[in-house]
Amino acid sequence: MSTHPSRRSGGFTPTGTISAPADRRRVVFATVVGTTVEWYDFFLYASAAGLVFGQLFFAPAGPGIAQVLSFLTVGLSFLFRPLGAFLAGHLGDKYGRRVVLMLTLTLMGASTTLIGLLPTFDVIGVAAPVLLILLRILQGISAGGEWGGAVLMAVEHAPKTKRGVFGAAPQLGTPLGLLLASGMLGLMALIAPGDAFLAWGWRVPFLLSFVLIIVGYYVRKKVEESPVFLELSERKEKTRAPIVQLFRKHALLVLIAALVFAGNNAVGYMTTGGYIQRYATNPDGPVGLATADVLGAVTLSAASWLLFTWIGGWVADRIGRRNTYFVGWAAQLVGVFLLFPLVNTASVGLLTLGLVILSVGLGLTYGPQAALYAELFPASIRFSGVSISYALGAVLGGAFAPSIAQALVDATGGTTAVTWYLAGMTLIGVVATLLLRDRSGIPLGPDHEAEQTVSPIRGVMRA
Repeated sequence: MSTHPSRRSGGFTPTGTISAPADRRRVVFATVVGTTVEWYDFFLYASAAGLVFGQLFFAPAGPGIAQVLSFLTVGLSFLFRPLGAFLAGHLGDKYGRRVVLMLTLTLMGASTTLIGLLPTFDVIGVAAPVLLILLRILQGISAGGEWGGAVLMAVEHAPKTKRGVFGAAPQLGTPLGLLLASGMLGLMALIAPGDAFLAWGWRVPFLLSFVLIIVGYYVRKKVEESPVFLELSERKEKTRAPIVQLFRKHALLVLIAALVFAGNNAVGYMTTGGYIQRYATNPDGPVGLATADVLGAVTLSAASWLLFTWIGGWVADRIGRRNTYFVGWAAQLVGVFLLFPLVNTASVGLLTLGLVILSVGLGLTYGPQAALYAELFPASIRFSGVSISYALGAVLGGAFAPSIAQALVDATGGTTAVTWYLAGMTLIGVVATLLLRDRSGIPLGPDHEAEQTVSPIRGVMRA
């Protein structure tokens, strides 16, 4: 296949898309598989932090503090996601999307596998939590670099009328990763219940990452580079210092885009961050459900999140990115106010219902994100723009959401304050979405940088 993006021969069209359906399917499949493996690893840690890490790595701090410290290690990795985004953005805008995706996948898989082999505090003392934190930091760097490359590979290959649904493909990796992580931990909780799960059962899903990483690496290796990047390379129009240009011209846009994601991410991290798993299984808490039951409920909610993420991308191609977000924000707000009243019934069925309802809004505000972000930034700095916006949104949203929720419950003795915190984050997402213009269908190639540089912020004409 010719890789010249401006020729009709060899499969590429002047609009920068792949014309062959088989090639499109390969790109979609590769982005779904790769991001699923990445997020399986990332969420596996968060679930384990809620279930076992407090006891195994932070026990000397005492039960309450140990759990807070365990959740803090989940949030700590988010502080390093911007570093991963900066590195990946620089490399991705200069050397291509594909090479970055191979690097992030390998780093994440190696870190996760090593966590599965890590001795506990009882064996090596304080070195155990230190090594755990270091490996979690490497996971954070990898996650910070992964998302931008995956969504650009999907969106920049897509026809302009299908960017929403193509961009939803890598987004599906998030609920799929949660589904797999919760499913594997739930399976191990059944196979090795009680003390056996604490002793060795939790390690098996981490060690499985080694196999998944080989599969993901093989699939991604078969995918062509993004046609937009190939065109930039042919024209030698790559920006020398993309991150410098991004913050010099688009700093406000990065912040607003980050806040859009923060409104989704803070709410999503009630499950992906392990908080609900811990809250609902804590034997000393108000719910006290069995671990396997709660993980089963989370797995079902992840399946619902998967469905509505795809629906969100599909709808965004029909009514626009902003309108889809507004529908999603309304649904998310309903889910936020129903969540804890249903969880606090201590009924597995109602817990599942609450999580499934919440996943409707989460999916509708996550599915359109890839297309929205890709259409916000000029081609020459797009990788840096989407990666850094996403990473900052994760820090502002989900990084410490489980720790904040735990602190609010400890301070107030109930979950009402957590509900209002999540509602507030949702409203921040609404306001940020209102500030952006809908740029659905804007040309993404380097021929249209002048049009792409017009500010997508309402009331601002130039970057």
